[in-house]
Amino acid sequence: MRIDAGTRLIACLLLAAAIASGCDVATTSRSPSPSPSPAATATATATATAIATATATPTAPPTASVVPSPDATDAEDESSATDVPGASFTAGPSGAPAPTPSSSAVARLPGEPDPTLTPGAINPSVTQANIRSTICVSGWTATIRPPSSYTNKLKAQQIVQYGYTTTSASLYEEDHLISLQLGGAPTDPRNLWPEPYTISLQSGQASGARTKDVFETALKKKVCAGTMTLADAQREIGIHWVHAYYSLP
Repeated sequence: MRIDAGTRLIACLLLAAAIASGCDVATTSRSPSPSPSPAATATATATATAIATATATPTAPPTASVVPSPDATDAEDESSATDVPGASFTAGPSGAPAPTPSSSAVARLPGEPDPTLTPGAINPSVTQANIRSTICVSGWTATIRPPSSYTNKLKAQQIVQYGYTTTSASLYEEDHLISLQLGGAPTDPRNLWPEPYTISLQSGQASGARTKDVFETALKKKVCAGTMTLADAQREIGIHWVHAYYSLP
């Protein structure tokens, strides 16, 4: 079949136009990139965060909350001794005889003082009537505490008197038998003694200075709460304090 020249020309023009149109679309039109899926977005965010964390400058760990310290009236009397005397410091015997224990013939237990050397002595300035202005006031014991220069010298002398075979001063606390927070005499040698830090009963129960500290504070709380008299507390913390603490006969 013969195709005339005109028809062939029209066909070529149409073909050329179609080709040109196809090339233009290919070079100028682009299908929009598909939006990332939610899962892909989350993965990318997590990865970016991990990289940032790994490369960031380390920061100091958070500071733990500060636990309030115990009230000063609950602190053990001897633990904060310094060489600065209390306002009422006067060296030498200045106390009154301690309350007599209900059973003075009870056998001495480890951790209890020699009653002939340390019978205990009380502070005449502290009475049941004035505990609200003395021992129950926060920080009051600091106003009467003797300086460490006095108690350290006395400790050295009393370690010899007690006949301890181990004489290192660091093993003993120069303790007020009747503590300052229970109305004990501050400087009277009859109320001060070198109490071992580490000592126990045959049963293994601790009976050293730290155990006595706990007992003193418990008794002071009872006195200031009005559930125990000052005199009763002074008797319990006296020469048979271990018996009283462990409720031993």
